Amino acid sequence: MASINLIEAFQEFKDAENIDRPTMMKVVEDVFKTLLRKKFGSDENFDVIVNAEKGDLEIIRHRMIVEDGQVEDPLAQVAYSEATKIEPDFEVGEELFQEIDLYDFGRRAILAAKQTLASRISDLKKNVLAKKYGDRIGEIISAEVYQVWKKEILLMDEEGNELILPKSEQIPQDYFKKGETTRAVVKKVDMKNNNPVIILSRTSPEFLAKLLEIEVPEIFDGLIVIKKIVRDPGERAKVAVESYDDRIDPVGACVGMKGSRIHGIVRELKNENIDVINYTSNIQLLIQRSLTPAKITSMELDTERQHASVYLKPDQVSLAIGRRGVNIKLACELTGYEIDVYRDSEEEEEFDIDLEEFSDEIETWVIDELKRVGCDTARSVLNLTPEELERRTDLEKETIADVRKVLQAEFEKE
Repeated sequence: MASINLIEAFQEFKDAENIDRPTMMKVVEDVFKTLLRKKFGSDENFDVIVNAEKGDLEIIRHRMIVEDGQVEDPLAQVAYSEATKIEPDFEVGEELFQEIDLYDFGRRAILAAKQTLASRISDLKKNVLAKKYGDRIGEIISAEVYQVWKKEILLMDEEGNELILPKSEQIPQDYFKKGETTRAVVKKVDMKNNNPVIILSRTSPEFLAKLLEIEVPEIFDGLIVIKKIVRDPGERAKVAVESYDDRIDPVGACVGMKGSRIHGIVRELKNENIDVINYTSNIQLLIQRSLTPAKITSMELDTERQHASVYLKPDQVSLAIGRRGVNIKLACELTGYEIDVYRDSEEEEEFDIDLEEFSDEIETWVIDELKRVGCDTARSVLNLTPEELERRTDLEKETIADVRKVLQAEFEKE
């Protein structure tokens, strides 16, 4: 049997995960049909038979036997006298099946075929990888850190495929060590020099959404829906959720008992603060909830300009704005409204001072005793009568009188 051993080539196919056998056989067939067309001008009267198990290949040529001198198409017909040299029992009108010795193509042609086959295998692997991760965009995966560079991290999945986590897709507090496993979401698949580049992300809202889906069964089951997520990675995130079951509190389900569900996500996101709020179509209420943890006093809405003027007590303004303006920025992104924050002038907050500020004039044990009964500011002490303070604390009258004198003197200065 004339054949060429292709075990090495087939082994490459077997190593390429997810390349099914029919695809593999079709590629091998195409490569050798190209070889036939180059040698004979056509591949119509040839059958390429691939044996994937044994790793070999046969090419069978079939022609119709005709009377001597009647051959019109040498590719499809063979003269009777030539056919009988192969097998004496042949008769005119029968079909001659003849095995082609692949070495007849010549060493150079076989080498070219093998190189073409290797190239096709490589392209198939790339296509399989691109399709595999193209179908997994938005999914969370675990991968091992293989190389840490300044601008990106190279990771390897369980099949040894290379994945890229760019610096721009890393949480600012992220720190990676070679060999450790990290989680990220598949963001996109780029093609670079005809090679698929799988880009991961830890900063996209989809990453937080998938982490919530893992931790909160009600989200996975579709009982709670995440309406929108906005993030300032590593700093703060706001998640608007809605329940399709009136018996389920969506915020409570996401946070879990004593924060059990949300704590794992916060750790994964490097202590990113996560505000989970109830989604509502009432924009005024949604803006109010989105500015959490601040409590607003009143609001003026301009729905045409999608603008909101929010009024708060002075001590709530900094909470609404947040560190570096993150809280209000995320509230704007979540609601789609431009939000301006103002101090509520109608209700000025009384000036107060923390008791710790008086530690140079009042002994520490006295301050601790006052704090024990809930008095942690100067006004909270002065709002109680000396008799009430004496009854609730272990302090003596003289000590209480001295403390009140120090506190009152400070306010008189102001």
